[in-house]
Amino acid sequence: MDRQYDMVIYGASGFTGQFVVEELARVVGTTGELKWAVSGRNETKLRNTLKEASRITGVELEGVIDVLVADVAAADKLAEVCRQSKVVLNCVGPYRFWGEPVVKACVENGCNYVDISGEPEFLERMVLEYNARAEAAGVYIIGACGFDSIPCVMGYKFTKDSFPGQLSYMESYISTHSGPKGSAVHFATWQSAVHGFGSQQSLSKIRKSLGYSRLPVVGARMPKRGQLFYSNDAMKWCIPFPGADVSVCKNGQRVMDKHFQIKPIQYGQYIAVPSLLSMCMLLFFGAIFTVLAKFASGRSLLEKYPALFSAGYFTHEGPTRDQVAETSATLTFYGRGHSEGTDPEGGAKPNLKIVTDVNVPEPGYVCTPICLVQCALILLQERDSLPGAGGVLPPGGAFEKSTLVDRLMKRGLKFNVIKTEAK
Repeated sequence: MDRQYDMVIYGASGFTGQFVVEELARVVGTTGELKWAVSGRNETKLRNTLKEASRITGVELEGVIDVLVADVAAADKLAEVCRQSKVVLNCVGPYRFWGEPVVKACVENGCNYVDISGEPEFLERMVLEYNARAEAAGVYIIGACGFDSIPCVMGYKFTKDSFPGQLSYMESYISTHSGPKGSAVHFATWQSAVHGFGSQQSLSKIRKSLGYSRLPVVGARMPKRGQLFYSNDAMKWCIPFPGADVSVCKNGQRVMDKHFQIKPIQYGQYIAVPSLLSMCMLLFFGAIFTVLAKFASGRSLLEKYPALFSAGYFTHEGPTRDQVAETSATLTFYGRGHSEGTDPEGGAKPNLKIVTDVNVPEPGYVCTPICLVQCALILLQERDSLPGAGGVLPPGGAFEKSTLVDRLMKRGLKFNVIKTEAK
């Protein structure tokens, strides 16, 4: 593919886009074989982004990295950007409002695409509407390449590959850690969640149209968990994780089964909270959020007052650099299955347990850029490892045969086997 740019960061001047520019500057720089550019609707803001990234990273970007002006509403300008690039890294959300024009431009102009969406309605609607066209065009459209959902699906892969036998089910628990200055998340993530919860009915219709069948169960069934439970594994109070990770992981299993004949493993994901008091506060604010997100007027209130309805966690300003530096997260995986030489289909209970974890730096603005950039580099450097010849794919299935875990470890994420033991 002979194009002017290997990568273009679209939405580079946004809050998350700024951090993606900094990560690409650190990893790729400006003097190597790979050429990249930034794009968005405001030239002044894009140039300020490059100036700030130069200050933060020490890599001179001003006057070196090209600036491509393209509003998401201007189809001709978007097409021009996509015709010039091999991979577009889309950082413009909420994706249910602004994602499709970029996907459409990429498919129509032969450009690969990655994004950081954690919105199931958008992700699965893109499969429904663009998978066949992307396959015909020979391009890959891969969403959920940030903290949603790379640590999840690569932790799943790492646990699966580390288990000496056949896993029946796997459960993971997310815990976050912040420093004395606390942590925060930018308004854009809140806005995506608000409208994501408000689109549950349309998501159900999309899944019905896609015709998903139930994934087969191999061996023992995973225990049923309530909306609130105490985990003897995590030794904390837990609730089901409300994000996209589980659906993204399951859709990846469908791709792995189709292309690589890899058996699916039942998967559940939960938020682990350190105390019952913290859990009560989480449930209180979660209940208010869920009720308000169902109505247009309620969604307007949530968007207008994010800090009020999230106990100060989501803000229009986002986290400070100090908060970003002090925050991290851990996903701990507990897998149960049968050791080599035993039959998981024979009705016997699992006889082997594995515990692994994935430790990541600050999820939204350090881990997410790392994941996104490495996914884009795989599309450039390991295309032969991807299944098929194109399509709209979930990241777990797309990167199953790639070196993504190794790449992430080199950028500071840590994948560990804690123990494997007989049950």
